[in-house]
Amino acid sequence: MKIGVLGSGNGGCAVAFDYAKMGYDVFMFDFEQFPTQVNAITKNKGISAEGQLEGFAEIKYAGHDIEKVVSGADIIFAVGPAYSTEPFGEACKPYLKKGQVVIVCPGSCGGGIVFKNAIGLDIKDDSIIIAETHTLPYAVRLRGPAKIHVSHKLTDGLFLAALPSKYTNDVLALTKDVYPYIIPAKNVLQTALQNANPVIHPAISLLNAGLLERTKGDFLFYEEGITSVVGRVMEAVDKERIAIGKKLGVEVVPDPVMGVRQGYMQEAIYGKGYSEGKGFKGSKAPSSLDNRYVHEDVGYGLLFMAEVGKSLGVETKIINAIIDIFVVVMDRDYRAEKKRTMQTLGLAKYSLEELEQIL
Repeated sequence: MKIGVLGSGNGGCAVAFDYAKMGYDVFMFDFEQFPTQVNAITKNKGISAEGQLEGFAEIKYAGHDIEKVVSGADIIFAVGPAYSTEPFGEACKPYLKKGQVVIVCPGSCGGGIVFKNAIGLDIKDDSIIIAETHTLPYAVRLRGPAKIHVSHKLTDGLFLAALPSKYTNDVLALTKDVYPYIIPAKNVLQTALQNANPVIHPAISLLNAGLLERTKGDFLFYEEGITSVVGRVMEAVDKERIAIGKKLGVEVVPDPVMGVRQGYMQEAIYGKGYSEGKGFKGSKAPSSLDNRYVHEDVGYGLLFMAEVGKSLGVETKIINAIIDIFVVVMDRDYRAEKKRTMQTLGLAKYSLEELEQIL
């Protein structure tokens, strides 16, 4: 079975290692502006891992030839930050064939729809099955060329939805040996909202902005950056997220509850659950506010929630306040960029009833 992995960052290398270690033929792609890891993987003929995943796994190919990676692949994983999804889709478009399966991992609030739009398929077209997970299955960091440290692989609580959702169980069946705990979501709206990074990262970044700037990130992001005050802000955002899900008819699991299920946390408590959670230990803060915890989780995640909430008549005053403050802090108009909204995803023209049928 051939597995294509798009992306050579932390997550891409973890997915590639895990599948290769299980005996699959893994082919990796990244764009030419990101040569470091694919070159190292080619030189080493594979990826080394330490931590919860250990050993060496052979990678059949790593490079910039996307046709070689996509052609004939049984599953294609698009693994990267939210801003990578559309370029991956556009690069894949000439080579995808009917019946192939693509999993955007993680979806980062609508990534499956973004990918489908990028390859030029109508939302109702099922000639190529696009799916997305709500989060990355690993806590992982690159430790050097072709080497990763996996501090945690999820033990439960990984949602997946296909687009359309009638194919979700088919995709699950393809992934069960590597991700036996994977759970079918109702649809991609559930996976989009279950993404908890916008609940966690913006609150920590904002309330530690001074410390982050002074120390250039020389502190432990979760252990030292989260207090009961930070936890209260996270909880307020989470309540608004859950309310949006309820209005859409999808269940959004409170993040501390999900954190316990996934094995990141031992107590389902906002604040303490994160700062003392074994899955968050040792994670350094980013070196500046100019990072994906802000640009992605505010500009994509929180904005998506705020815009969906507005269209549904769900109040999101805390989410909106955080966005507005970051617009000033970063001198960047995330609202004007409209990275992820119902309009930019092409969903605004449908009623809730129609979305139920389409998704």
